[in-house]
Amino acid sequence: MRIIAGQWRGRPLVAPPGSATRPTADRLREALFSMLASRLGSFGELRVADLFAGSGALGFEALSRGAAHVTFVERDRGAIEAIRRNAAKLGAADRIRVITASALSLPPSEPFDLIFADPPYEPGAGTNVVNAVLGAQWLSPGGWMSVETDRHDDVDAGVLVTDATRVAGRARITLLRRA
Repeated sequence: MRIIAGQWRGRPLVAPPGSATRPTADRLREALFSMLASRLGSFGELRVADLFAGSGALGFEALSRGAAHVTFVERDRGAIEAIRRNAAKLGAADRIRVITASALSLPPSEPFDLIFADPPYEPGAGTNVVNAVLGAQWLSPGGWMSVETDRHDDVDAGVLVTDATRVAGRARITLLRRA
């Protein structure tokens, strides 16, 4: 697993040990960031959250492309250690925050411009994380949210607008925005 583009292009990332996490495939990550770049123009100075972060690949990709800061939410200890190791290897420890918690019970925070959510592939998981983000008011006005689910799991966007969906292999990306 490597960073696809930006200042750290080609740099490898450490993955958590075991099979408790499921990293987003490089091809799907590339498609997601292409979709976002065409809508955002630039990642410069964005405040980003990476929920169910795993190795932190999505958040580190955003940092590589210019995001100002990433908050990772993860509860698996091995994954948290992988995030910290990746931040140290990339020299990004001062641009990240790790919250050890479930992404379905988010603590109070300033809202984010871009949120990545990659919950376990379980029925309703995407809708549950959207509800958690909305309930905690984590998405800023005009902000974007990407939810990766099983290809057969539709996401109820609630008050958010579904901008696009893409299916690749076993995964579905649902791109949402807050009007």
